[in-house]
Amino acid sequence: MRKCAILSMDSLVDFEAYDDLIDQPMLALGWQTEVVSWRNSSVNWSDYEVVVIRSPWDYQDDMESFVKVLTNIEQSSARLENSLNVVQWNINKIYLTHLEADDVTIVPTLWPDAFNADDLAGYFTHFSTAQIVLKPRVSANADNTFWLTQDNYQSKIVELSAAFASREMMVQPFMADICQEGEFSLFYFNGEFSHAILKTPAKGDFRVQEEHGGGLLSVTPEPALEAAANKTMQAISKLHGELLYARIDFVRHQDTFALMEAELIEPSLYFNMDAASPQRFADALVARMATAETK
Repeated sequence: MRKCAILSMDSLVDFEAYDDLIDQPMLALGWQTEVVSWRNSSVNWSDYEVVVIRSPWDYQDDMESFVKVLTNIEQSSARLENSLNVVQWNINKIYLTHLEADDVTIVPTLWPDAFNADDLAGYFTHFSTAQIVLKPRVSANADNTFWLTQDNYQSKIVELSAAFASREMMVQPFMADICQEGEFSLFYFNGEFSHAILKTPAKGDFRVQEEHGGGLLSVTPEPALEAAANKTMQAISKLHGELLYARIDFVRHQDTFALMEAELIEPSLYFNMDAASPQRFADALVARMATAETK
């Protein structure tokens, strides 16, 4: 039986994870899966043929150590999926500018070098909006993401100063369609479309993660959304080749769809929302390993 490590964290309490749904499809293909915390320093990564990054959802708390662990994995005999090169590119949301340069429509974004309270009023003016969102360029689970209005932003300055004292930031207009319709996520395994969902926030919130009360609905992408997703995947492929997995998130924006994020490190793949998706993922991983062996 061949061994595959599912890279996770010490505890998934308070998180929704569905990676156990690939255990049986992988087993049927001759692979044993084992969940391993990235913080477990006693692991010999060479005991595994492949390490798949899945749910290390606390990595942003110690990014330097996380990257060091991934470096150790790549230096072992195990194959890391997705690769360290992809992680280092995707870990900072400035990567969105690279995709925008390849004609991918992204949510309008400013990239200030540092937080300055005096600049806040100007962000509303720049986007011609009464609501903006500030978030770190390196984050997960919507941590330290702030939804500000022209009426309340001054009361948040102390909190914002603390949150962005040592973090690079980005500023976007609040995308009202997230609350009105939701955020679309499309999933690709080995570059092939697998399934799609619509994530909706809880009433009065804008965060779509389940941990924040968000809801999920399986959907079939409409042609414009499918075209935007394929264009994004093509741009990513130009930079990094075909990836084991990708989740790309969109919001409806004006007469098109704008990319929110391309999640290539540790996205939930929502295997629970498509009964055939665990098998598709297992097939993609095993095929990828077989291809690697022939090179």
